[in-house]
Amino acid sequence: MNKLAELWSDIVECWSSSSSQYLTGALKTIELALVATAIGCIIGLACGIIQTIPCAKKDNIVKKIILGIVKAIVRIYVEVFRGTPMIIQAIFIFYALPYFTDGAINLEVTLAAYLVVSINTGAYMAETVRGGIMSIDIGQTEGAKSIGMNHFKTMLYVILPQTIRNIIPQIGNNLIINIKDTSVMFVIGYAELFAAHKAIVGAKYVYFPSAVITLTIYLIMTVICSLILRLWEKKMDGPANFDVATTDTLAHTSGTISYVKKHKKEVR
Repeated sequence: MNKLAELWSDIVECWSSSSSQYLTGALKTIELALVATAIGCIIGLACGIIQTIPCAKKDNIVKKIILGIVKAIVRIYVEVFRGTPMIIQAIFIFYALPYFTDGAINLEVTLAAYLVVSINTGAYMAETVRGGIMSIDIGQTEGAKSIGMNHFKTMLYVILPQTIRNIIPQIGNNLIINIKDTSVMFVIGYAELFAAHKAIVGAKYVYFPSAVITLTIYLIMTVICSLILRLWEKKMDGPANFDVATTDTLAHTSGTISYVKKHKKEVR
């Protein structure tokens, strides 16, 4: 009990003297995670659509070659960024560009952090989107093509709306993962929450109390994001109960059923 009381005292003291640093780091963490996840979703959607573009035998050879090259590039991108740690990607992008360009290209720390997390998320989302598209019944694609829709319109109006609903849980998972994985950005000097924790520990030598505060902040952020995403899922699902249509709405607009006459009969 004495140790717990001592720990609580150290936590209160650490928070009272450094709360602004923790909150600033948490704000930068959530900003990076939200923006990078949104950009990563856009990259993933683009890559997922490219990977599912059909290539028929009757297509000309130029289209086949270009499509094959683009798909190969997307495949390499996905495999490289899914198969390597984010911390190594951050080091490579931030330090390799100045190295190979003799200092001509120097990314600002914030820009590098957003770039790394975005393209890393995009690689994971590409496979998620591809799986979501493949999960939609093939009959819907065939139906869209039967009424004259090309691949782009089929994806935009038929397949993607259903795919996005199906992959919302995975988008939420990626957001939560990014909230935690942004901690590796301290390696390039980005001042997020974990970097604030390291700075406070270095100045005050209170490692465990500071770690408890940092852990609690991370947990609060992830729980709040989880709750918001669940509400979003329920909103997209719509109401649990539906009214059954008892009349043909198309017949109303064509004039075969008169609302006025029906209403007069009911009044009488």
